Amino acid sequence: MFDVFTQLATWLTYDIFALDPATKLADALHFFIEDTTKIMALLVVMIYVIALFRASLNVEQVRQYLAGKIRFYGYFTGSFFGAITPFCSCSSIPVFLGFTSAGIPLGITMAFLITSPLINEIAILLLFSLLGWKFTLLYVVVGMLIGILSGWFLDAISAERWLQPFASKAMKKAQQQNSGKGDGMGEITAPEPKSGLSFAQRHDFARQEMQDIVGRVWKWVFIGVGVGAGLHGFVPEGWIESHLGAGQWWSVPASVLVGIPLYSNATGVIPIMESLLKNGLPIGTTLAFCMSTVAASVPEFVMLKQVMQWRLLGILFALLLFAFTIIGWIFNLSFWQF
Repeated sequence: MFDVFTQLATWLTYDIFALDPATKLADALHFFIEDTTKIMALLVVMIYVIALFRASLNVEQVRQYLAGKIRFYGYFTGSFFGAITPFCSCSSIPVFLGFTSAGIPLGITMAFLITSPLINEIAILLLFSLLGWKFTLLYVVVGMLIGILSGWFLDAISAERWLQPFASKAMKKAQQQNSGKGDGMGEITAPEPKSGLSFAQRHDFARQEMQDIVGRVWKWVFIGVGVGAGLHGFVPEGWIESHLGAGQWWSVPASVLVGIPLYSNATGVIPIMESLLKNGLPIGTTLAFCMSTVAASVPEFVMLKQVMQWRLLGILFALLLFAFTIIGWIFNLSFWQF
């Protein structure tokens, strides 16, 4: 399926640029060209197809659907919609405000927002081709479980009291204005969904969505692939394993801390994950690093400060770091055969 990208990388690296196949530079450049072209092609095609389908199931309809569910079912539903909806952290502020202004409880909103950057269709497709269906399925289950448990925990401690005042006010106002009184656990009656769009309107929406998303994330794809290419081509064989990944217990929390200052979306982090695994980093340590890079990065928390007070940001940050560390340890200790 992906042979065309390998052939293109081989032609450019060895024929056009005339690099010696035995050099590290050639190896790194081949990796960069192959993964960049593959990811960008998948981004264009997959985002257009998904957006074409989503055109009749827009964010407003998702909010209305979630608003009509009891709280505990809502955690799963919010996490599921997050898994199939390709929002990245750069979309977190408008999505967060949209959910709170619809009166959806904070836990359900956070289940959506935490799961969404961790899981997307490109990550699933590339992980399947790289590691097989068992790891891919486990990755999806783990990502959704993080969102579900995080949402439950934040509701359990009444974390909505630490929203910024305008966000908290908007959520309470929407809940009061809904006609359904609920059962005290977040059940709200939603208005009727809007009518569907014509195919031409869906095409325009999908094309615009594809252009917007690709326009926002292409540079992170190049950065992510560039880091992966550097690791793949220039890091000495066994260096990462000897420093972070020979099964030491501290390697998982260390990898989480290393990932925090970085930023990538789930698509851009896949080539980094590929290089780390090929260079000997255990699967749990690799996964913990990539999750912290995607869902606990400094840029995302800087943006979330606009809608959350420091206490809620701190709780969310600690919750994610704890979850990633535990997950990394579990994966490293598991006996799964991938």
